[in-house]
Amino acid sequence: PLNRLSRLLATGHGAQILLSQTVQQLSRGRLPAGVTLRDLGEHRLRDLLDAEHIFQLLHPDLPATFPPLRSLDTRPHNLPRQPTPFLGREQQVAEVTNLLRRAHVALVTLIGPGGTGKTRLAVQAAAEVLDDFPDGVFFVPLAPLTDPALVLPAIATALGLREEPGQPLADRLRDAIAARTLLLVLDNVEHLAEAVPTIGHLLASAPRLKVLATSRVPLRLRAEHEYPVPSLSLPQRQPLPQLEQLQQYEAVRLFIERAQAVKPDFALTDDNAAAVAEISWRLDGLPLAIELAAARVRMLSPHAILARLERRLHFLTGGPRDVPHRQRTLRNAITWSHDLLQPDDQILFRRLAVFAGGFSLAAAEAITNADGSLDVLGGMERLTEHSLLRQSEGPGGEPRLAMLETVREYGLEQLAASGEQDLVRERHAGHFAALGDDIERVFWSRPVPLLAALEAEADNLRAALGWAEDHGKAETGLRLVLAFGVPALQRGMPAEGRDWLRRVQTPGGGAPPLQARVLTALGWFALFQGDSDA
Repeated sequence: PLNRLSRLLATGHGAQILLSQTVQQLSRGRLPAGVTLRDLGEHRLRDLLDAEHIFQLLHPDLPATFPPLRSLDTRPHNLPRQPTPFLGREQQVAEVTNLLRRAHVALVTLIGPGGTGKTRLAVQAAAEVLDDFPDGVFFVPLAPLTDPALVLPAIATALGLREEPGQPLADRLRDAIAARTLLLVLDNVEHLAEAVPTIGHLLASAPRLKVLATSRVPLRLRAEHEYPVPSLSLPQRQPLPQLEQLQQYEAVRLFIERAQAVKPDFALTDDNAAAVAEISWRLDGLPLAIELAAARVRMLSPHAILARLERRLHFLTGGPRDVPHRQRTLRNAITWSHDLLQPDDQILFRRLAVFAGGFSLAAAEAITNADGSLDVLGGMERLTEHSLLRQSEGPGGEPRLAMLETVREYGLEQLAASGEQDLVRERHAGHFAALGDDIERVFWSRPVPLLAALEAEADNLRAALGWAEDHGKAETGLRLVLAFGVPALQRGMPAEGRDWLRRVQTPGGGAPPLQARVLTALGWFALFQGDSDA
């Protein structure tokens, strides 16, 4: 209701008092003497939901005449009506609209993986800048197209243009927009790369034209300003915020709103708050994934949903029938991106899925490209452009990359189907086991950088240890424990290292020098835990 109210207020002018239809009905027979209402008719507000019937309050002491309301109906546009409210993303909307209002910015591309909410953000931002484009804002859906040659006809159709005998459509379109102040919203451009130069030509021929595009990859035009679309805001895990504060985070708010759409009595409570927050975390704050999970509230509690997220790609299905096929399941959304990759990049993608919690460039080279057949650096750059990898800064300022967990699960499925899984996992375990070789001497001589590096690889070490345990690789497991456990001593947290050591240790496992080092580590673990009998 507060968001709806703000949209209503945005349509009015100073000193103008507006009422929604609900308030008008509640005020019948209760208005003060001299107060009347003027019916201003139905207007679409910029939340893009159903039209609102608006009334103006009149009184002899108030101005009565104002310009037309600043609703969506005052400018030409074809922005689609939205079936659900736009939740959160206030900062992102403000940043995108600020970019579009800059005189020198002609093209803004919203970039992100499938299910991030690029389209919804683009449509909302376009509604906010409607007054800045007197000749209109027009939405052009490109996802259904498979032929790049159909992009220009799609734009012409959105603008209401028809082909004329003797004049090519491209010329007619350029003539029609040359002197107009327009915004085109081109949705889902990523699979139509051959049409991108045509978009550049349109921008060059129409100085007052601007384009807001959504894509999983940059368009690579000189005029382009890339805007990576982030996931929804997430609460911290420990300590979990109080109930009232938890509902302020976008991912949690979206879960509640979509859950109430299928189960009106659903509410966030002390009993289910931790589960809802963890669901949001496990789904990386992706709007599509959260919507699909919340729809399961019809049958399952949040705790039951959380328990089933180990196989999220199988579980998160059954999206609305009035959305594109690629958005009905989480798997479809990721497959759309995967299928746009070149074959070598698909190989690299599935091999990189073996990493848990991210990886360095050196680790990626060692594990995915043992035969030297892949362009790993170029491939990772392309995977990042396709929003299948995310880059951050690792220890020592080195770049570090990672997959969203939802994307990684898909990659692991592809790795298993390829027949490469055992080989890649063995390389992964061997690479990180090498960190444990001679670690005692190196660790005590320069602990700070090494500790930071090993901290960054904790999830990879755990994944490798799990593989070594499952496959009876005792020696590899012991080397991994040394890499994992010595820093644990430095942190004063030896319990997990000691537990792993017990799990992978077998009688006679490893050469005598390795066994001696392992027994020494076990003694240190026991000492730190105060276990003198170990």
